[in-house]
Amino acid sequence: MEKILYLECNSGISGDMTVGALLDLGADRGALERALGSLGVGGYHLHFGRTKKCGLDAFDFDVHLEGVEGEHHHHHHEHEGEEEHGHGGGHHHEHGDEAHCHGHEEAGPHHKHGDEAHEHHHHEHGPEGHCHEHEEAGHHHEHGAEAHCHVHGEAEHHHHPHVHRNYADICTIIDRLDSNARVKELAKRMFRIVAEAESKAHGLPIDQVHFHEVGAIDSIVDIIGVAVCLDNLGIDNVVVSPLAEGSGYVRCQHGVIPVPVPATANIAQAHGLTLRLTDNDGEMVTPTGAAIAAAVKTMDRLPASCRIVKTGMGAGKKDFKQANVLRAMILEIEESAGDQMWVMESNIDDCTGEMLGFAMEMILAAGAADVWATPIFMKKNRPAYMLSVLCREDKLEELETLMLTQTTTIGVRRYPVSRTIMDRRNETVSTRFGDARVKVCGYKGKQYFYPEYESVKTICREHGVDFRTAYDEIRRKAEEAR
Repeated sequence: MEKILYLECNSGISGDMTVGALLDLGADRGALERALGSLGVGGYHLHFGRTKKCGLDAFDFDVHLEGVEGEHHHHHHEHEGEEEHGHGGGHHHEHGDEAHCHGHEEAGPHHKHGDEAHEHHHHEHGPEGHCHEHEEAGHHHEHGAEAHCHVHGEAEHHHHPHVHRNYADICTIIDRLDSNARVKELAKRMFRIVAEAESKAHGLPIDQVHFHEVGAIDSIVDIIGVAVCLDNLGIDNVVVSPLAEGSGYVRCQHGVIPVPVPATANIAQAHGLTLRLTDNDGEMVTPTGAAIAAAVKTMDRLPASCRIVKTGMGAGKKDFKQANVLRAMILEIEESAGDQMWVMESNIDDCTGEMLGFAMEMILAAGAADVWATPIFMKKNRPAYMLSVLCREDKLEELETLMLTQTTTIGVRRYPVSRTIMDRRNETVSTRFGDARVKVCGYKGKQYFYPEYESVKTICREHGVDFRTAYDEIRRKAEEAR
């Protein structure tokens, strides 16, 4: 059965909300921590806990930045019950039944220094060098029966070392990630979306835009965390609801800007995201959240019928009249509803191999179930390719547009097809070469195990073994685990 992830953004979307929702769905926390540990980036520790929003239980994920002289900065939390903190440096704490409430009015500056733009995106975590607009009463903490109130005046902002990273710096960090190529590509795509939006907002080339928020530790963790968790869950397709956004203005260190902030508006425009404006005062969709929605979405709408397998809640750090949560649902399409597909084809005899390969990459990234090119001979015995695309009905128009604009074809034919698909899920198995991903498929009571190519490739490169040895090792371990 096909597995679909539905992101219900009725209270906006941000990076930490998305990671929290995916962890609540069952993404492997250990896999996330191992992946983040491979980046070689310090200065933070992770918070994993639970909280309540309008009485709803939700997963609370956050990045706690470690400031100068060992200070820990905890931003925008409302925690209830047991909390756990995982540290990039290998430390781990557990806090018993403490309730922590850190109330900050969320804001972040967008400003220029000289000829470079240093971006502050109103992030839901406290980023490096960000401006934080605190409510007049300051931070309010509740620990058990004791209440501690910390009042912050305008001059009492914490000082963090400024780390200015551009898109190339971010790609270098992602390349260190101990994960498969799919995870790295998705993470880079999300950062690229934000980079392009900020470039447009500030009228600067991408390589001249420096990011506080996008280049900050918490944003790196959020975006890479989303990519790792999605891969871990084995999601086939993603549907994103319209993004609920607030109204009014947000105050920054250097002025007041409207909601949605320019970067978010640019992302929505460039990637066809639907914003649903609400009367909530303030920002509900962060640029990071918008970039996640744009990068992961593969389907425009939910199928006519499906089964809810699991629901996850990721907590936001604000309080609105509605619960500030991102709800994520894993859905399954029954075979009777999921076996109807469409094939689009085009015969092309005047397209270069480079152009055709690029078009196929774009079509697959846009949500095609499969895409392939078949060598053929056309009239006058001209060698050519037949470009074929397999997709669902709701993707026909979008993918047809790509076929017509990204190749030299002048026409596309289409027809419906039926298919039979096995039940399938992705699992991680431990081998003598390390962890590896395997696809577990079922048909008529029998299971089949197919190691993921990226895992096999990684083992071959890191351990110097041949492809068949790595493949057989992964499959054997998967079979033994049954």
